[in-house]
Amino acid sequence: MGHGHSHGHTEHFEPSPQALAARKRANWLLVAVLAPIAVLTIVAMLVMWPSGSKEGITFASPYTAAPGVTFDTGKIQAVTQESCTQGTQAPGTNGTNQSSGTQPQGSQCTFASTQPDNGGSPVKVVINPDVAKSHGVKVGDSIRYLNLSGVQGAAAGNGSPSYVFLDFVRTVPMALLAILYAVVVIAVARWRGFRALLGLAGAYVVMVSFMLPGLVEGKPPLLVALVGSTAIMMGVLYFAHGFSAKTSTALLGTIFGLGITALLAAWATDAANLTGIGSSEGATLVNMSDKISLSGIILCGLIISGLGVLNDVTITQSAAVWELYELAPETGARKLFTSAMRIGRDHIASTVYTIAFAYAGAALPILIIVMLYDRPLVDALTSAELSEEVIRTLVGSIGLVLAIPVTTLIAVLVVKATGPRRLAAAAADSAPADDDGDVRELETAGSADAFESFDTGELAAVVMTRRARREAERR
Repeated sequence: MGHGHSHGHTEHFEPSPQALAARKRANWLLVAVLAPIAVLTIVAMLVMWPSGSKEGITFASPYTAAPGVTFDTGKIQAVTQESCTQGTQAPGTNGTNQSSGTQPQGSQCTFASTQPDNGGSPVKVVINPDVAKSHGVKVGDSIRYLNLSGVQGAAAGNGSPSYVFLDFVRTVPMALLAILYAVVVIAVARWRGFRALLGLAGAYVVMVSFMLPGLVEGKPPLLVALVGSTAIMMGVLYFAHGFSAKTSTALLGTIFGLGITALLAAWATDAANLTGIGSSEGATLVNMSDKISLSGIILCGLIISGLGVLNDVTITQSAAVWELYELAPETGARKLFTSAMRIGRDHIASTVYTIAFAYAGAALPILIIVMLYDRPLVDALTSAELSEEVIRTLVGSIGLVLAIPVTTLIAVLVVKATGPRRLAAAAADSAPADDDGDVRELETAGSADAFESFDTGELAAVVMTRRARREAERR
């Protein structure tokens, strides 16, 4: 235990000053490649930065109320089933059915006696039939409702409800989940996890302030997606993982994957005639402004949707190359690439499943409807409802699959360009002076040919076994 470096990080060899200098040279080489990309990204963002003007956009926001109508919130005190006619009583009733044993006339509606958050007597809120049938409401739920009592002078007698359910108030459970997520990330990933969360907030700012307004104002969607995504990835990767050759390598692989994804998305959007009008949101957008291109929005969405997974595979693959090299520095470039790609292939398989199942989960209601319609599989997958999800899965998967070998190759070239880091030299720095021949044994086996004959896992086992034996002898 006489050497300080034997505590804690025993899985890595201490790099020599020459290795550190070589790493700096590799970093500067990567900067020379990435700096022009960063400059172009910044310039493009400044040139295309949206003005924020909503001129020429016409829409009726569902979140604005007519004069005298308000959006109120409250907590449900009781839930009853009443005649839809009898249930529309004057505001302030307690929501109970007072009929003396006779069945109310007319259809039955669900009413919630709700205590307003701003005070006053409970009000009777009519619950939408689809909500009552699918999810229902219960005592204690916080809801948002439309207050029409201010504009309904004859609310008690005209058969129209004075209070209409709009939505649930989800602030508390969502806030608790967000806090739990942040706590778990920071507890496990510590400072790096905290920086990743801040990077996520920065990515959200780029999307809200640059990408979304740019699409609304009719900026070129392909450029908006590429420039915005590149800016997000640069900020997220360096902020979360720090500036290093490993991170820069992952960024280069990510940019390559973005480029492939963008090209495929541009071709697929046109070739498959993705219009985006199959959804109610698309129909709403297309009628808002002549500047808004639904095809362009779909194109941008195809690129953005793969950012997270693409970032995941590139940073993981880059880290894998560095770890393999740390365990076996004498491994040749070809062997190092082959070993890292074995990891990459496993990652490809699991990531493709991740993308496919994520999109399938998001489109589950549509899938159920298609299944119930008993349509042929090919017709269903190529329909307006599902084709966008299918193409998003295929485009994103192709981009990330191609990014893995490219990232691996760049990482191998960079890590081998950090200069000679002989295993014997590292072992000699960390071994005691009276070591019984271990260092000489390593030096003998330290040629590239010898290391090429072993699998990387075997090399790691040999290295760790010898280091463990030396640590035991020191004790």
